[in-house]
Amino acid sequence: MPQAPKRFVQAGEPVRETNPWTHNEWLCRPDLVPAEKLLMVRATMPPGHCHPFHLHPHREEIIHVVSGRAEQWVGDEYRILGPGEIAHLPAGIVHGTYNPFDETLVFHAILSPAKLPDECAAAPDPQDVSSEEPWVSIRAGMTPCRML
Repeated sequence: MPQAPKRFVQAGEPVRETNPWTHNEWLCRPDLVPAEKLLMVRATMPPGHCHPFHLHPHREEIIHVVSGRAEQWVGDEYRILGPGEIAHLPAGIVHGTYNPFDETLVFHAILSPAKLPDECAAAPDPQDVSSEEPWVSIRAGMTPCRML
């Protein structure tokens, strides 16, 4: 008899990983639940760290701050986001998340779709643009960031 699809991810079940920007707990992705349209990760970013300017060519994203504060860029503008606040990032829009503060930042990143069509899946995601202008100099004079 086929096993029913998994519908819950409980404490201790997220897929944990560290990338150059954050410590991640994946809560929703196709290898955890049968999600085709949603990805969700709880990301923890230490003080002074960042996920520098990048874009997702074929995915839109929401950044939702759980605790701490984020210097969240969308294109060439930014806001300081606190707990309960979000930024919406359309597909293909350059953005970056910075934590120049003395406290740890925890946020959810929710992206869609989870599964990309074959013709889109070959594109790098995320696509780093942090070494290109205007992104390489847009934060000149602001707290520099480190990566893990």
